[in-house]
Amino acid sequence: MARRRPAPELSREQILGFRRRVGLLEERVPVSGESLRRAAWAGLQDSAPRAALLSLHARVQGTGEGRWEDPSLLQLCLVQLCLVQLWGPRFSDYVVAAEDLPVFSLGRMPEDARRRARAEDTAARLQAFLAGRRMPFGLAGRGMGVAPNSLRYAAPTGTVLIRWDGARQPVVWSVPAPGMDPREARWELARRYLHVFGPATPAGFARWAGVGRTEARLAFEGLASEVMPVRTPVGEAWILSDDEPLLRRRPGNSSGTRLLPSGDAYFLLWGADRELLVPDAARRAELWTTRVWPGAVLVNGEVAGVWRRAGAEVSIGLWRGLSAREWEAVEAEALALPLPGVKGSISVRRKQD
Repeated sequence: MARRRPAPELSREQILGFRRRVGLLEERVPVSGESLRRAAWAGLQDSAPRAALLSLHARVQGTGEGRWEDPSLLQLCLVQLCLVQLWGPRFSDYVVAAEDLPVFSLGRMPEDARRRARAEDTAARLQAFLAGRRMPFGLAGRGMGVAPNSLRYAAPTGTVLIRWDGARQPVVWSVPAPGMDPREARWELARRYLHVFGPATPAGFARWAGVGRTEARLAFEGLASEVMPVRTPVGEAWILSDDEPLLRRRPGNSSGTRLLPSGDAYFLLWGADRELLVPDAARRAELWTTRVWPGAVLVNGEVAGVWRRAGAEVSIGLWRGLSAREWEAVEAEALALPLPGVKGSISVRRKQD
């Protein structure tokens, strides 16, 4: 009998270096439809106003010039790639490539018959009520005689899109059902998670995607021939086998400086994964607050502080002293943030513990 080789052990530096590389955070890449789609490979959480645009800006050159091109279509189109908004993982507002809509919707369809029926019934009732119209979801919910937030249960059918700009209620409308098997969509959603957040576990996937333990277990079982176990500083986990060479590569010196928005995929983590990214418990409490998360200041491959914005003022709280060159890079990132609608020039306020 052939002996199974021991699970390889990966260091913190290898794991974080891998996540930065696949997350396009080593250096910004030229703008193209393909680079924008790769930047949104695990979706772009957009729960904070313009967070999705800021996540794209952190990864792809020139995306600060993007805009909502066609209000009648209510979709963001950049360089031959259309991005749509939906209630995605955890029913949060997400921006994804239009062609990836089935993955981020059907991929979260419940296995449980009762919950699946609730999703399908809510979607059918919403479609019948809207009858081709678009309207604020609060108005739609009240018109249907249901709590507006309950309309989110229709999202896993892939028939509901939204448009939210942060100022008003999301506008909601119905689209035709995607032609993809929910099981295939779930497998692909798990692949995306493993590639962007790996090494990872079924429990982590369940938390991130907002699905049950059964759905997460079935997703990982469906990828049994594509994954392999590894050991990490925070426990055993799984990676895509195809990602092993990139994970085993010796970490390079990261000189990238980025201001990542609230909910950015790089720190959209829970449990032990947070300990891996930010070892200091007190600092973890500052980044992952009980309310709206701040943004993360990434300097030379490490989270070096948090940032928030109020109008045109960007406030940066640093966790360590920065060299003059490092601070200049942080300040330049803040001044270059694409903030549509902000009156006046951006100002930067530095706070140091």
